[in-house]
Amino acid sequence: MSDSMRAVHHLDLWVSELDVALDEWGWLLGELGWEVDLEGASWVGPDGTYLFLERSADQRDEPHDRLRPGVNHLALTVSDRPLLDRIRAESSAHGWHELFADRYPHAGGDAHTALYLESSEGFEVELVVGS
Repeated sequence: MSDSMRAVHHLDLWVSELDVALDEWGWLLGELGWEVDLEGASWVGPDGTYLFLERSADQRDEPHDRLRPGVNHLALTVSDRPLLDRIRAESSAHGWHELFADRYPHAGGDAHTALYLESSEGFEVELVVGS
């Protein structure tokens, strides 16, 4: 962990299918170097930021929609392009769907190297090479 203060202390995602989310997010976060915390449904990132997954207490039949008001997506860093390529190749086997595949790895612009994934529940993650 860096000596400087981290910008984000933690993220708490409410999901409808906790077991599915644990598999999907657990794989992805593990690939990014996040470690499982003692609680089992939380991870700590290389900078000390925590991410928690919880089953929503207010279960509704409405699917998650990142286009509605609220958080659109999470952007996380990846150490290098080979790791990004490997995550891309393996992501569908772990429940993730690639977004903007026809523009990989520059869907965010020529100077921006990233992979955009969507979980089975509709959460979008942008994996950006570098900081």
